[in-house]
Amino acid sequence: MAKPVHKRDMKRKHARVTHMPLGRQNFLIMGVGLLVILAGYLTMLTGSVEGFLPIVVAPILLVVGYCVLIPFGIIYRPSKKVDASGEHAAKGIAQ
Repeated sequence: MAKPVHKRDMKRKHARVTHMPLGRQNFLIMGVGLLVILAGYLTMLTGSVEGFLPIVVAPILLVVGYCVLIPFGIIYRPSKKVDASGEHAAKGIAQ
């Protein structure tokens, strides 16, 4: 008869390697998004109320920051390039 397998024994044998889901490039893209958002708010402060910057440029910067750069920074994944020997060419990728 086979020996019963306990869950705690399986946890020890099959330890998962955890890593950050977001890398350096993701945080750089989101940082650029935050800078664009900050620039959008600063352009709202400059000029008169009926000026070109507060009415046209600021909303464009805010939409690009909030709706394009921040989500892109969250969902972006760099492509994994494999060389001829089957090893990953990108840095920091271990098998």
